[in-house]
Amino acid sequence: MNARLLHTMNLTPEVERIATALAAASETPGGSGYRLSDDEALTLMREAPVALLGTLAVARKRQISGDEVYYNRNIHIEPTNICVFRCRFCSYRRTAGDPDAWYHDLDAVERLAEARRGEPITEVHIVGGVHPNHDLDYYCEMIRRVRRALPHVAIKAYTAVELHYIISKAGISLVEGLRRLREAGMEAIPGGGAEIFAPEVRTRICPEKPTAEEWLATHEAAHGLGIATNCTILYGHVETYEHRIDHLHRLRELQDRTRGFDAFIPLKYRNRHNDLSSLGEVSLPEDMRMMALSRLYLDNIPHIKAYWPMLGIGATELALSFGADDIDGTIDDTTKIYSMAGAEDQRPVLSTERMEALARSAGFTPVERDTFYRPVERRG
Repeated sequence: MNARLLHTMNLTPEVERIATALAAASETPGGSGYRLSDDEALTLMREAPVALLGTLAVARKRQISGDEVYYNRNIHIEPTNICVFRCRFCSYRRTAGDPDAWYHDLDAVERLAEARRGEPITEVHIVGGVHPNHDLDYYCEMIRRVRRALPHVAIKAYTAVELHYIISKAGISLVEGLRRLREAGMEAIPGGGAEIFAPEVRTRICPEKPTAEEWLATHEAAHGLGIATNCTILYGHVETYEHRIDHLHRLRELQDRTRGFDAFIPLKYRNRHNDLSSLGEVSLPEDMRMMALSRLYLDNIPHIKAYWPMLGIGATELALSFGADDIDGTIDDTTKIYSMAGAEDQRPVLSTERMEALARSAGFTPVERDTFYRPVERRG
């Protein structure tokens, strides 16, 4: 994108300046060479045409991951939706005895894993409610049983919210607790539970949950042990653009120190069956604005994921034109977190053929990956 073309787009002077700098940097081999400030990111969020953001974000994506779009073969295990916390945005959480509550004990979790033996999956993703009766030993034993059932599959398990709760309950340090889980077979940590870091927002939407500082400390401790993690934002509820940029800023700062985040996932608030339902949901252009800004601002996080069970398949394909380079995995109808909140795919299943077609239709090359973004090569 050259300066003359930018000048024809009727941009404000500040947006044109920032876009020119980003466009020039996108032509720099080996890196962007230009880091957005918080004020610049806020200007783009407020004033830049969404099409411009998409063009800039795709150029940045190509610098980082070339023409590749990643997917994996994965399943989720959600041991329970019974949870000690009462987040106002959550459509998933139930109390014990509720007709929609479920609880899989260790034997049941092991059976769920064993049922997938022989399938070509490379990852098991384990998250759930923060059950009041579970402790660190229980979580370690769950990992061991899944590992026993699926010895060649990577285990990505437990949000920082779950981890902070059980490790604090054990009365030991984050490092020691994470070390025990790693020894049991936990290899990576998902990014859930971050929501919005600003305390004034957390007070409104999840006042009982661990603080932003506790979430970040959990991930930093994991990075120090060599445990790769993802990170997220939950956007589109009561937060402002300033809150979103502050959230991204804290993630970028931590990544500067640790280089431990593999991927960032913008998670859209879905409004069915929760205490914030009256708010509605943000539009598709707003989703794409958030996706593109994430790629432009988080210059040190390798991958931006368009999580298809949350966005829907059509919006996920569009997100590939706004800087995303990962669409998650097959899932095989094993998660209820977004279906219970009204996502369009009530039984989320996506074949590898369909994911590859999504990538190709957006002009990219599909690549099957493992949990750590290593290409998976399959015979035949």
